[in-house]
Amino acid sequence: MSTSTETATTAVHEFDRDTAVILREPGVYDADLSAGWTIIHAVNGGYLLALLGRALGDHLPHPDPFTISAHYLTPSVPGPAVIRTETVRTGRTLSTGTASLFQYAEDGTEVERIRVLASYGDLDALPDDVRTTATPPAMAAIENCFSAADNPAPRIPGSSAIADRLDLRLDPSCVGWAVGAPSGKGEMRAWFGLADGREPDALSLLLAVDALPPTSFELGLQGWTPTVELTTHVRCRPAPGPLRVSITTRNLAGGFLEEDAEVWDTANRLVAQSRQLARAPRA
Repeated sequence: MSTSTETATTAVHEFDRDTAVILREPGVYDADLSAGWTIIHAVNGGYLLALLGRALGDHLPHPDPFTISAHYLTPSVPGPAVIRTETVRTGRTLSTGTASLFQYAEDGTEVERIRVLASYGDLDALPDDVRTTATPPAMAAIENCFSAADNPAPRIPGSSAIADRLDLRLDPSCVGWAVGAPSGKGEMRAWFGLADGREPDALSLLLAVDALPPTSFELGLQGWTPTVELTTHVRCRPAPGPLRVSITTRNLAGGFLEEDAEVWDTANRLVAQSRQLARAPRA
């Protein structure tokens, strides 16, 4: 069922409140983009993906995102938005749909911000057979990692809002950028949680893959790194507790870079994977 106005305003956790959608008519949802998830005045791409993911989860007959690909067309800003969804195909185990998020220009015309294509299923119905050569990332214990409270370097103007929503603990090997000594490696690793203690689920994985500082920081480039395209695969429902997120970049060329992310839960399971193309900050 779609989120009612009462539920949208009284949700216990910030993430659920701020990704709430209200059904206006079949396939059309109203939303309000919260300023609490901004980076340098633009709304974070992972938060936006989760918002559209919630709308599609309401619209489609299957509950969970299995794969969701988003193209970010124009920067989103805090304020009202409308999401239009469409069912492409419905099958026994998977259903596929599209969603687009629109906001309004000063003259009142609609501007499309994001367009998504996704397939949904039921994570609880997946078989238990797992065959993988992937291993969890090597990370320092959570108590030995750096949080925003440690504040090793000044924040980028306008970038602090989302940091207050998250409980990120950056691995010590990935914080050289914060003290003016980037490693030169395109790597970022952190323990991830939500600041108000909300436990992870399939929807919050869509946020987790795009919540860390960009790998370009460790390449010696600081500034906004806007996402052009982001594809996320949700592999299983995460266990309670903090997630481990590892992101790598192997190729920065022509002003663009890729970021490959893995998300691991407390049961040492690879619960999500993603790849995004982003525009690199200027040197």
